[in-house]
Amino acid sequence: MAGKTNFLELKEVFRTLHGPRGCLWDKKQTHETIISHLREEVREFIAAVKNKNVRNMQEELGDLLLHVMFNAQIAQKEKNFDIEDVIKGLIAKLKRRHPHVFGKTKVRSTRQIRINWNKIKLEEKRSVKK
Repeated sequence: MAGKTNFLELKEVFRTLHGPRGCLWDKKQTHETIISHLREEVREFIAAVKNKNVRNMQEELGDLLLHVMFNAQIAQKEKNFDIEDVIKGLIAKLKRRHPHVFGKTKVRSTRQIRINWNKIKLEEKRSVKK
């Protein structure tokens, strides 16, 4: 891979924002203090979808990614997890929940896919409670 990817640069931007010479406001935030901002971004993305405003959808997805990165950065500072852990967990979940793509499960309809997804999700919730 030649050069730095946009994702690596984004990670660097967040490290800088939360670093010693970073943004005082950003560094003071917690998961709880930015909830209202996240809710607003979700509402704005939904509005963009409903309005079929593709350019605005792109912008709002960026704002949602900002919140994913922001929360992961907070968690990393608290030594709980980081964005790589989030991504690794998402990859594993997507592979688990798509056995018709990544496994040997055969399906004939999107209805079967949804049924399998919900069954797998329920099994995951049960195993977390144990």
